[in-house]
Amino acid sequence: MNTISYLNTEGVLSSACKHEISPETLLLGYRKMAFTRHIDERMITLQRQGVISFAMSSLGEEACAIASAAALKLQDWMYPQYREAGIFFWRGGTAKQFIHQMFCDALDPFHGRQMPNHFGARELNIVQVSSPIGTKIPHAAGCGYAMKLLKEEAVAICYIGEGATSEGDFHVGVNFAAVRKAPVIFFCRNNGYAISTPCREQFASDGIAPKGIGYGIETYKVDGNDFFALHEVVSQARAGCLQGKGPYLIEAMTYRMGAHSTSDDPSLYRSDEEVKGWQVKDPLLRLKLYLEKQGLWDSDKEKQMWKEISLEVDEAIAEAKATPPPSFHSMIDEVYFAVPASLERDYKIANADRSKGKVED
Repeated sequence: MNTISYLNTEGVLSSACKHEISPETLLLGYRKMAFTRHIDERMITLQRQGVISFAMSSLGEEACAIASAAALKLQDWMYPQYREAGIFFWRGGTAKQFIHQMFCDALDPFHGRQMPNHFGARELNIVQVSSPIGTKIPHAAGCGYAMKLLKEEAVAICYIGEGATSEGDFHVGVNFAAVRKAPVIFFCRNNGYAISTPCREQFASDGIAPKGIGYGIETYKVDGNDFFALHEVVSQARAGCLQGKGPYLIEAMTYRMGAHSTSDDPSLYRSDEEVKGWQVKDPLLRLKLYLEKQGLWDSDKEKQMWKEISLEVDEAIAEAKATPPPSFHSMIDEVYFAVPASLERDYKIANADRSKGKVED
């Protein structure tokens, strides 16, 4: 299957691209990708300093999240994996909201009960990230089917890495959606590695696209670093879903330019030459060059953008550093409809010990 691609590494858009994106969307998309990249960089630094416990980066994959989110509507439900922070920022999530979750502090909406990078926002229709790979696939399929039954004008999108297609949840969820003609977009970022396992050691098929074809659903293979191509295929998939054509599978060919996480050392399983080969395909660079050629961007705007982003993130980090941890009782609050008496009793005993200095904070 051919890979759909329009924007080359010099920022030149092919005449074959008939899909129109407004200048406002392109400029906002570039800013949100830059914003995501800067926050990722700062979070990794903070983890290395021991300020937070864990961090993951979407370095090199930002367009997958931002361009797809730009092609959807707020009523569409989003099921992200951990490299889709960009969708949160596109829909209006702030640096402070995201960073409080990274710190797992008292202003973290999940009260520190989740790992960092496990964002979510009910008001933005973004379902919270879950660590186990592939578990959101059946959830998204069920969500799409429910919206179909309710005749809602909305779709569900589920973001996964190519490694998730080796999980049973992928086959269960995609098959269910295919049979029920559920309005779901399965968006797979094929970034080459499932942590340290390369694609060639995961499956014998030519990437992920053949798996969608095997289940009888519409499938696209697209350049995951091309904002235009991504926006086009997601727009088409959304329209097709709402027309009753069933689910779509999108395989976005991209590359994880950073480590899998702050617990990973990619130098053990890939070469520097391989990484450098992908740096020229950077989605931010390509879109920036295009905007400059269109007279929509210049060096002054670039400097001002980074200054504004840096100030906003600095302020958010400072606030998070000054925020205390969640209350001790938040360990059991909102976990149960009614807190079991046994847990409440254990909490009181533990809290009494804390008050006496027997338990360290």
